[in-house]
Amino acid sequence: MNVSRHLAGCFALFALAIVMCGCASIGAPVPPSLELPKPPTDLHAVRKGNKVYLTWSVPTKTTDRQNVRRPGPTRICRSLSAMMSQCDVPVGNIAPTKASAEVPHGEPGKKMVAEFVDTLPPDLQQQNPTRVATYAVEPLNLDARSAGLSNQVQIALAPTLPPPENIKAQLLPDGVVLTWDCETFPIEPAALRYIYRIYRRSPETGGDVRLSDEHCPGGQYEDHTIEWQKNYEYRIAVVTFTNLDASNPSDVAIIQGDDSPALKVFTNDTFPPAVPTGLQAVFSGPGQQPFIDLVWAPDTDADLAGYNVYRREQGSQPTRVNSELVKSPAFRDTNVASGKTYFYTVAAVDLRGNQSAHSEEASETVPKD
Repeated sequence: MNVSRHLAGCFALFALAIVMCGCASIGAPVPPSLELPKPPTDLHAVRKGNKVYLTWSVPTKTTDRQNVRRPGPTRICRSLSAMMSQCDVPVGNIAPTKASAEVPHGEPGKKMVAEFVDTLPPDLQQQNPTRVATYAVEPLNLDARSAGLSNQVQIALAPTLPPPENIKAQLLPDGVVLTWDCETFPIEPAALRYIYRIYRRSPETGGDVRLSDEHCPGGQYEDHTIEWQKNYEYRIAVVTFTNLDASNPSDVAIIQGDDSPALKVFTNDTFPPAVPTGLQAVFSGPGQQPFIDLVWAPDTDADLAGYNVYRREQGSQPTRVNSELVKSPAFRDTNVASGKTYFYTVAAVDLRGNQSAHSEEASETVPKD
């Protein structure tokens, strides 16, 4: 009996030890996530006219490193203060976006970008021409709580001017000439100045090319960088320069005004090359088959394809004597007869088949046998 009691006591102690060891492995309870989206750090702002275009990455993680499962709206904050401590009166809100559900699995580096466009009131621009507006965004959870503001960005508030009117394009042999109504820009306040900025876009390649900045008076620009037989679109905007710090002349903000409507131009080359000059005709033939050599000054047009040579006799019209374009400024006419006088002209031809006017005539007589 004593042995049985002893064994029963040992088993009881062993069971108690197992229970105590199991209890020791249980940690402190984990508090539930507050679902506070981590504030973005890549807010970016661009102004065009009176519009401010904001972009940022939608938060995918909370402040406690959990996936955002129940996102709330995002406040858009604007202030005239250099730095914001909180979003007092938001200028807009965007609906909840569940970025963690939108990013495909296997693409951890891919981000979902949110966008918002803020319209600056005219009074805000006129009353603060040398100040800036500060922007931030504040993502909330479903309980309208946040972990704070994003990074803050600033945009100059100087007023912009409308694009010029009556823009026209004229195609010339060496390019496109743009003209527009050139108006006198305001001179107050002194911290503001304006220029016309000209852009060109090629629908085939896409993307805008900044061509030039022009001042008044003038209202004209010549584009000599075109390619022939291409489609182009021209736009002009008034760009505002504002000095944000009177003590620092180099602290200048540049604000793009609204673009003019696109002016479409097709560079159809109908312009002939320059007329050849210096044509000379020289007979040669004693003791051999007679011929007349022609030489002239070379045409320097970049798109020159060659020359056509024309011949006539007294009282007749000129006819072309070459079967293919002559590539160099010289030609030998072997189809000549004794005792006849021939009159020659030369015309230049470009790559698109445009032919120049005929050169001045040169004549030569084949002696009689």
